[in-house]
Amino acid sequence: MEITAAMVKELRERSGAGMMECKKALTENAGNLDASIEWLRKQGLAKADKKASRVAAEGRIALAQREGKAALVEINSETDFVAKDENFAKFADEAAKTALASDAKDVEALKNAKTSYGPTVEEARQWLVTKVGENVQLRRMAVIESAHNIGAYVHGGRIGVLVEMEGGNAELARGIAMHIAAMNPPYISPDNVPADFVAKEKEIALAQMSDKDKQKPAEIQEKMISGKIRKTLSELSLTGQPYVMDTNTSVGDVLAKDKARVLGFHRLVVGEGIEKVVEDYAAEVMKQAGLA
Repeated sequence: MEITAAMVKELRERSGAGMMECKKALTENAGNLDASIEWLRKQGLAKADKKASRVAAEGRIALAQREGKAALVEINSETDFVAKDENFAKFADEAAKTALASDAKDVEALKNAKTSYGPTVEEARQWLVTKVGENVQLRRMAVIESAHNIGAYVHGGRIGVLVEMEGGNAELARGIAMHIAAMNPPYISPDNVPADFVAKEKEIALAQMSDKDKQKPAEIQEKMISGKIRKTLSELSLTGQPYVMDTNTSVGDVLAKDKARVLGFHRLVVGEGIEKVVEDYAAEVMKQAGLA
């Protein structure tokens, strides 16, 4: 299989490894990016896959909350300029309020729900498109309705979090929501991390061991690998991370102190997972002029 420059570039972005190492990894793994990442990690040339969800689309996260229920919506626009427009902000807030007031469980249902001033959310969106002159989309929503504490937090209109927490109090629930916004834990606790992920991390940790360590007794090797895995799982888990409000203690310890337990959470980031085309206007002009 031909290894292209684009493939090497993407692997470099994902792994942080050098160009020649990435090319060799792709050659060894027939161009498979995921297998190449694993190969690099086993060689000790990459710590992890650095590719994050590509945040490129603009827009706004809006929140609405009342006793026992909270809703987040993500509204996307083409430019940051429109995302800051007053009409756009009002539409986003109204969409969130409608999500809170209605029984909508998904975006399609929310589009058909009536706003407080009459038209449906979809009709209001179409009006906004004509007003701002850009494509506007209601992309995602998240709702928690519970008798337990609900923590809600929106950071700068770009990151929104909802948390359902048993025990504790409203202040702690909001603090946990702020922590999730900042630290983005994929899992609630180490117990929630998939077994296949743990097995793969053990395999990689073993491959990264030095020749000297590999000469040590099996039980010593196991302790070394287990310690490394525990550290990784703590970093990936909400309860294992240092609490942003007090980095001298973990989230798990903070929850235990208040006899609280996180039951679930949602975290939305504007444009998460949408790849934006970056225009190179100089290159485009040269191309059209026949100079490229």
